[in-house]
Amino acid sequence: MDLIQLTVKDGQMPTEEQLQEIRAATRLSSVYDVDCPPSNPEALAEFAAKARELRRAVRHAKPAVTLRLSQDYIDKYKALGKGYTGIMADVLAYAADHPEILKQAAL
Repeated sequence: MDLIQLTVKDGQMPTEEQLQEIRAATRLSSVYDVDCPPSNPEALAEFAAKARELRRAVRHAKPAVTLRLSQDYIDKYKALGKGYTGIMADVLAYAADHPEILKQAAL
């Protein structure tokens, strides 16, 4: 059996070719795997509870801040698509870890 693997980045729309592959994959029958047996409702409920717990932990791991930016910069980040605020946070973290960037910005 062929493995179908597609990579679509966050915020990226799949190509028409990828969509065709996905549609074709949905018509394939499932194959039982000894290493990954089907889950029962109790196991799925436990998994969902753990996922909620992890989301809550991550949500509180980073405090929210208010930052005033010009609309031009906000638009540039928003153009990156879903997850743009995470990208903004990564850029700020990178700058904070590189003093030469902070010195340039302070000029």
